[in-house]
Amino acid sequence: MENFIQTVGALNDETRLRLLRFIDKNGAVCVCDIESAFGMIQSRISRHLKILKDAGFLRVDRKSRWAYYSIRSPLDAFRQNVLTEISYLEMELPTLQERCSL
Repeated sequence: MENFIQTVGALNDETRLRLLRFIDKNGAVCVCDIESAFGMIQSRISRHLKILKDAGFLRVDRKSRWAYYSIRSPLDAFRQNVLTEISYLEMELPTLQERCSL
């Protein structure tokens, strides 16, 4: 039950919903690119990403000095349904402009 509450709690924030949709749409994305696209400071973005990772939505891959976040695979049916529902929401997403290079 604690896992369910943590997952639902992670969805109780518009920024996190937008981040999930952004990552789902763009695939693996570097934190610096997310920071640039959303116009937020790195510490705030990292906090949101950690919450989504702890809730079972994201995975992180470190390449050189960069951290790339992507949707965890495989996802259980509940989390997959959540992503599907988020895709139906009308929300404005920033454009990905890749700045990071390995």
